[in-house]
Amino acid sequence: VQLQASGGGLVQAGGSLRLSCALSGRTVSTLAMGWFRQVPWKEREFVAAISRDGYSEFYDDSVKGRFTISRDNTLNTVYLQMSSLKPEDTAVYYCAASKDYSIANLRIEYDYWGQGTQVTVSS
Repeated sequence: VQLQASGGGLVQAGGSLRLSCALSGRTVSTLAMGWFRQVPWKEREFVAAISRDGYSEFYDDSVKGRFTISRDNTLNTVYLQMSSLKPEDTAVYYCAASKDYSIANLRIEYDYWGQGTQVTVSS
């Protein structure tokens, strides 16, 4: 199973970005999927998750109401739509897949990780 994250970049505060995570080796509908982010001086932290059946979503409080996770089964891709971005959202964003949990928000619950994509929000 391989995950390829893309879509990061530089954006002004208040702007939007959409991250994509293309999955190969397994269909996305058989996995719970999530997004995490990390800055150099902190642990990797949970951002958002979507359940294996695609009907449930879960967000960290810091992004609730601003970020939306979704997936496209036909493209085998998961997305993170980010709006009203803040400088504190600046981080490397990672997508992840869990084969054993219906939905997951802990790093230990995820089995596969993408390579990360940099998001920088300027003030």
